[in-house]
Amino acid sequence: MILPLTTNTQAILLLTAPLITGSRDASANLLTLSEYNRLARILREKQKQPADLIGPDSQVMVELCAAIFGQERLESLLGRGFLLSQAIDRWSSRATWVISRADPAYPRRLKTRLKEDAPPVLYGCGEPALLDSGGLAIVGSRHVDDELMAYTEDIGRLVAQARRTVISGGAKGIDRAAMYGALQAGGRVAGVMADSLERAVLARDNREPLMDHKLVLISPYDPAAGFNVGHAMQRNKLIYALSDAALVVTSDFEKGGTWAGAIEQLEKLHLVPVFVRNGSHAGKGNSALLQHGALPWPNPSDKSELSDALSAASEAVAAEPKQEALTFSRREEMPLLETPKVQEPAKVTDQSKTNSPIGSTRPKDEVSPALLDILYRELREPLKGSKVAELLGIKKPEAKALLAQLVAEGLLEKLSKPVRYSVVRKGDRLL
Repeated sequence: MILPLTTNTQAILLLTAPLITGSRDASANLLTLSEYNRLARILREKQKQPADLIGPDSQVMVELCAAIFGQERLESLLGRGFLLSQAIDRWSSRATWVISRADPAYPRRLKTRLKEDAPPVLYGCGEPALLDSGGLAIVGSRHVDDELMAYTEDIGRLVAQARRTVISGGAKGIDRAAMYGALQAGGRVAGVMADSLERAVLARDNREPLMDHKLVLISPYDPAAGFNVGHAMQRNKLIYALSDAALVVTSDFEKGGTWAGAIEQLEKLHLVPVFVRNGSHAGKGNSALLQHGALPWPNPSDKSELSDALSAASEAVAAEPKQEALTFSRREEMPLLETPKVQEPAKVTDQSKTNSPIGSTRPKDEVSPALLDILYRELREPLKGSKVAELLGIKKPEAKALLAQLVAEGLLEKLSKPVRYSVVRKGDRLL
């Protein structure tokens, strides 16, 4: 299913999206999430919408926002019409759609639960209606044994038999086992990808369920983007926000994305009940999550028992007050391959020849509070980058890039001889 690309979404893509059209990342000086939220508030106050930034009165709207975001910056972003048309061609050829918070097809659960933390745009393939169907989020570690993989597949099958949706992250290990079990039983699955959506869409095993409307794959990040630890941490909240309840099959203790996402849910977001597989072989991480307020998984033996557990969670969700958030009063739609009116041929020619990103500064990825909590706790004593990579369950180059970002932002300090990283201190106090 290909959703039409609205004018609002085109404008939001120009402002916030890297528009990766080849092997190079074509990021400009993009608006961060917090900056886009500020822009959206300005537009709503003026009874305008993002589409007005590329409409007939675009210059007036740009000048209105220039004092805050800079006129040259906004014009550079909005002038990427040719690059956007290339990206649209790429997405269309891969049956990938794009929706934004200004679109009626955007998942209501993300708007009402996450509000301004909801991603400005979502890329996806498959049936978008599955994103508001609720269901059971199933998450866990990447590196598990065959016995735990089989256990997780059985849960996925049970969820399918109960006619509920499995929501997971698409990562290897527990995530994929849960999704595979559900799909093999003819069930419905929503996968929230932190990276490589384009690759997942083209994967042979996903073709049939995508075409049969049994599977939807989404990502708040460009379909061609590779792995990024910050992205992996940030997408956790989307998995929980789309579900009625969540099950942590296995988690490392105080490290890794599964732990960070569960702790963020239990101690900050409180979106849904969180169940944890318990018992003598559950592990230290699972036991610790129970101490943080997670519920022991009832280990339902059939679809009836599972339905009873999830129905109780669904009733709690249904009792939440309904709130429409982050929408605009007018919505316009246009064909998928039509390019924005802001496109200027002369500028496009120069840009296409140089093949260089517009703007000189690449935006920093916003690091999740849950990830910072882990780092701040562990880096009270200096650690090497390799130890941080092991702690977070990521590759060394990814840890190096993350640490460099946090050092640049003044959140960590880099020590030498040997190279180590520690929390910034002022006197005897942590900043």
